[in-house]
Amino acid sequence: MKRWISLLMILLVLSPVYAVEAKSPEVYIPLGDSLAAGQTPNMAIDAGYTDLISQELKRANLLGFYSKGLAFPGYTTSDVLKTVQSTEAKELLANATLVTISAGANDLLRLVQIKPASGMVTYSQVSANFALNNVRKNMQEIIKEVQATAPKAKIYVMGYYFAYPHVHESQKEGVGKELDKLHTILQTVAEQNGATYISVEESFDGKEKELVPSVGDVHPTLEGYRQMANSFFSKYNSRMLVYEHELPKPNPLTFEELIENRNQSNNGSTQTQANALPINRYLSFTNGNYIAMVLQRILS
Repeated sequence: MKRWISLLMILLVLSPVYAVEAKSPEVYIPLGDSLAAGQTPNMAIDAGYTDLISQELKRANLLGFYSKGLAFPGYTTSDVLKTVQSTEAKELLANATLVTISAGANDLLRLVQIKPASGMVTYSQVSANFALNNVRKNMQEIIKEVQATAPKAKIYVMGYYFAYPHVHESQKEGVGKELDKLHTILQTVAEQNGATYISVEESFDGKEKELVPSVGDVHPTLEGYRQMANSFFSKYNSRMLVYEHELPKPNPLTFEELIENRNQSNNGSTQTQANALPINRYLSFTNGNYIAMVLQRILS
């Protein structure tokens, strides 16, 4: 009998146990830009870090609902703030228990002009300073809006990796300093307003060229998104981890298909009750004309 008890104790120790704070399944609503949406280096939308987070939560029986419909490529902090202030978004966020926010990079990086052939990067310092100040103000308002709308939600603000690993070494220092300023702003605003900041730079360190493979595109591979998801879990629950063999097979969606899916949602096929809808990749509550404008900005 003692042998059986000892064996049982050993099995319990060796078995993976998820000691999470949540006592009930999470209602996970990510907000933000192309990283939250899952944009690939090939100008398509597929599984991103938010999908991998939801996948791991589901595997641990901790996911009740997930939608990344409030995330879209090209979104700045101003776009995200407008989104969370909308009536439709408030209805979706009302039941949220977990919110991640990716915003701020587009405010800054849209000012950066990169020439892939020469590896040169240029930007205006004055414009960059103005953009970073907007990030500070807007991110604070975004967090406050989410807290007011989703009082039960744990809020995580995602940092960024170095987006230009293929430019000349002499060009990296300047834009790198601006990204460091962005990270400092995001971390400071998050911590001052009761949110948790997630740094992802360390997980990309030394592997930037591999994880951001396109010379003319700043988006990571699926492995890069896995690193981002695991950076999140290091703060959410360090016992949870997305392993390489758990990555889903590629299933890209073109921007045109994304627009079509969103238009169908806007025509009334979307349910907004968190407990009435299973995982849905592309719910949308954004005006179709605005989406077209954002898409045009991305492709230009």
